[in-house]
Amino acid sequence: MTNWGPELREGADTLFRLWAPDRDAVTLEIDGAPSVSMDRDEEGWFSATAPAAAGSRYRFRLDKELAVPDPASRLQAGGVHGWSVVVDPAFAWSATEWRGRPWEETVLLEVHVGTLGGFEGIRQKLPAIAASGITAIELMPVNAFGGTRNWGYDGVLPYAVAEPYGSPAELKTLIDTAHGLGISVFLDVVYNHFGPDGNYLNAYASAFFHKEVDTPWGGAVAVDADPVHRFFVDNALMWLRDYRIDGLRFDAVHTIENDGFLDRMASEIRAALPERHVHLVLENEKNDADRLRAGCYDAQWNDDFHNVLHVLLTGETSAYYGDFADHAAERLARCLKEGFIYQGEGSPNHDGKPRGKPSGDLPSTAFVAFLQNHDQVGNRAMGDRLIRLTDRERLRAATALLLLGPQIPLLFMGEDEGSESPFLFFTDFHDELADAVREGRRREFAKFDAFADEEARQRIPDPNARSTFDSSIPEPGPQAGEWRALYRELLALRQVHIMPRLKGAVGLAADVIGPARVKARWRMADGATLTILIDLGEAPEAIAVDEGQLIYQEGDRFAAWIAE
Repeated sequence: MTNWGPELREGADTLFRLWAPDRDAVTLEIDGAPSVSMDRDEEGWFSATAPAAAGSRYRFRLDKELAVPDPASRLQAGGVHGWSVVVDPAFAWSATEWRGRPWEETVLLEVHVGTLGGFEGIRQKLPAIAASGITAIELMPVNAFGGTRNWGYDGVLPYAVAEPYGSPAELKTLIDTAHGLGISVFLDVVYNHFGPDGNYLNAYASAFFHKEVDTPWGGAVAVDADPVHRFFVDNALMWLRDYRIDGLRFDAVHTIENDGFLDRMASEIRAALPERHVHLVLENEKNDADRLRAGCYDAQWNDDFHNVLHVLLTGETSAYYGDFADHAAERLARCLKEGFIYQGEGSPNHDGKPRGKPSGDLPSTAFVAFLQNHDQVGNRAMGDRLIRLTDRERLRAATALLLLGPQIPLLFMGEDEGSESPFLFFTDFHDELADAVREGRRREFAKFDAFADEEARQRIPDPNARSTFDSSIPEPGPQAGEWRALYRELLALRQVHIMPRLKGAVGLAADVIGPARVKARWRMADGATLTILIDLGEAPEAIAVDEGQLIYQEGDRFAAWIAE
């Protein structure tokens, strides 16, 4: 088995490797040193050992016209087209006893590193995050991408931290500080495609892709090929071992189209790190309960939870919200009791094709619930948050449902401060690529009623404009104090009443008792019954709690109670 990336040896030597089956010769170039010819084996792996201490800059020369960065570079100097840098993985950790937190204790806060001031900017915010009751931060992808601004899902060097965010040591310092405060750190990773700027793999390893399998990004990634499988598994293990990341969220695995790869990757990760709480979470539009039932993955992002609540909170029914427009209360009831709403039924947004598999037997913790995230805010044309789309009372009730319900809650940065700042789609591309991204972004919204005409679409912010990024920096809202207090209260209640009872909690029943009024019950780990009633209708009726202990009530909109 050949691993990817440079390996520091004793002394000042480094072993360099590159899988380049399309090439007969590759030369290692080290900045300020003579070039080194690399040896090729029968499988197309090139290797060479050369004097190169940590901090040395290097690249691979393919021919006179083209030198490329290491696809497993740990750090770049000069962007994704520049030199790769040898990095020493050693670090003086302070939180040496940290082994992570059980999944049931997880309350996630999703953050974009660039908008929050880089690794150091987030590190400085950690004490306030810990004090709020949030137990985990989830970093949107931090790997290297083209330009200086990006969501991170256009990355091209999955092993390298993005230069604008800081150094590998600064990321480790952020993680070490988080662990010292009792905060877990999760990371989004993207294994389904590479971005459009800085991906050189096709120049020397065309077998990395199945060109005959079309995806929105070109040929599908050939995860069935052993070197490609190793590329991604080694990457996952790097984040978990070298950086002590506590969990990974795998982006859009439905586009990988290879469940065997997902299962094998999870098994390898579990086997490598048995002594720690390591959590693996999927994003899978197919609502594939099988991956969760097998036990290798802890949970899946539950878009159904967001979508049906968004319809009830805002009345919007365009595009994919149309899947949840009819019988919204019944759909919410199913979501609360069984997790997924679509469990094999035809989806109008998918041209009537079946979506999902039965999930009612799964524990509630197999689902990550959210009212907002980077997709659900940032993929709106104007990046508007829920606080601008619904009224205060309904939003408070939905927030209580999120934080006191048994699914694992995820918040989006600024949400807990009532931020009204948009979160827009932003990039830093240039020339024809910038034009294509801007126009492609505007075409995406043609199916939404508000942007059906060309003039309306022209008002959608240009992703490449610096102002689009600057507008996306979250600022506390005008009622920040009120929202902070609400989140602290609810998270404190969750810690006392929900978390200790959460492992293995399952839905018992969920009934529609009004036009937008649902009452749901769960059997908790200690045998107690958690009951939640939520009413998002126009004229909610008074709530009567006639059994158990009332945990929290939000007027006539929401109540939660526990019966022993």
